[in-house]
Amino acid sequence: MSSRNNQEGVIVEIRAGTGGAESALFASNLFRMYSKYAASKGWKQKILESKPTEIGGFKEIIFELSGPNVFSEIKNEGGVHRVQRIPKTEKKGRVHTSTTTVAILAKPKKATIQIRPEDLRIDFYRASGPGGQYVNKRETAVRIIHLPTGLMASSQTQRSQAQNKENALAVLEAKISEEKERKDLESLGKTRKAQIKWAKRSEKIRTYNFPQNRITDHRIKKSWHNLEEIMDGDLKCIIKAFRKLEN
Repeated sequence: MSSRNNQEGVIVEIRAGTGGAESALFASNLFRMYSKYAASKGWKQKILESKPTEIGGFKEIIFELSGPNVFSEIKNEGGVHRVQRIPKTEKKGRVHTSTTTVAILAKPKKATIQIRPEDLRIDFYRASGPGGQYVNKRETAVRIIHLPTGLMASSQTQRSQAQNKENALAVLEAKISEEKERKDLESLGKTRKAQIKWAKRSEKIRTYNFPQNRITDHRIKKSWHNLEEIMDGDLKCIIKAFRKLEN
């Protein structure tokens, strides 16, 4: 088993994609699904950044999970998740198709990623709420840009500037580590790449079809018909299917 599989910390990014309000609501559903699975495993969870919508969805939510073998269990969740269902806002009963993207970033150990302070641009601004209105009079929100790569991370969930800076740095370190690994992978031969199967964020990996009570994972061409249980955090069947394939 690789050191990444033994990783005890991951950062999960969930972002609304195509589908507007419905996509943001599904982002919230996915966050709940991973949170409930994490609770069942006894993993710790910490929200690093969130951009809620007025009707209970998320344009984006980034959180950290830590616990034994967390990376090996969650690593296959990265990619585009497609949902087919009748949105709450749909008056004619039509099924809509929306997408939400998930990125799984292995949290690097402190010694593995060295970021020079002069390579960072740090901006402070006022945190805003779901409707765009400012929710804090002080500039506690933090945005950090890594100048050599152009990678960016922000946080506004905490009340203190220092805590938000710490959260944003954690996300940035994970993104830099992922970018380095992606570049290392590109320099390898095709055979090795095929073995590692780097998961691109743009790849559609799974469809959640609510009218037919079916979840299909397109990578392993397997379906499950217990959609509600899976959405309620029971991911064991999916994780088991991938583990069987890997073994």
